[in-house]
Amino acid sequence: MTPPSAWSHLPFFTDTLPGIKTALATETRAILPPASQRFAALDQTPPGAVRVVILGQDPYPTPGHAHGLAFSVAPDLHPLPRSLNNIFREMRDDLGSAPATGDLRFWAAQGVLLLNTVLTVPAGEANGHRALGWQSLAHQVLKEVSQRPTAFVLWGKQAQALAPHISSPKTGANRDSGHLMIETAHPSPLSARRGFFGSRPFSRINSWLAARGEQDINWTNQ
Repeated sequence: MTPPSAWSHLPFFTDTLPGIKTALATETRAILPPASQRFAALDQTPPGAVRVVILGQDPYPTPGHAHGLAFSVAPDLHPLPRSLNNIFREMRDDLGSAPATGDLRFWAAQGVLLLNTVLTVPAGEANGHRALGWQSLAHQVLKEVSQRPTAFVLWGKQAQALAPHISSPKTGANRDSGHLMIETAHPSPLSARRGFFGSRPFSRINSWLAARGEQDINWTNQ
């Protein structure tokens, strides 16, 4: 697990990562995703490129699903995980279409940081590595990227609990310098009908970006 060069200044990589590596070395279960993909979200979206942050919980615990970006899956995976299927359902209602596959790396290339708060999981045990200390990386990343106006998507209570780590942006006094905060229910089948469906996060983000004079996000790859 090589720290992403653009993020390697964060204290996590010297203070916390060594202990996580030690703990993972003693893990007897298969660990997902593979080591080369664990920092994929940060590798693909450096700090200066981040315009949107979508927070996830931890990687998909089914082998072959997770590849290092929250909610994203390998392009040949079918059927989609249920949460991602609900995200695409909401996108179709919001924008009229959705991507052809669950591979969301093209979002990352446009400045959408798809960050899980825990970056590893034992195969078959969701949230099984929640006690390793990964969360401090998410805290530091949020503090870093919130120095300038950013759209933050916090789906569910676990993501919303990280809101205190989002600071006020440091911009000129004459600019509209606030973040866009989208906080709704999680897209999982257990909660999507409690406020995720109908929330239209994708068009709201693009409207916010347009108001700032920024290029919108092509969410559908069409």
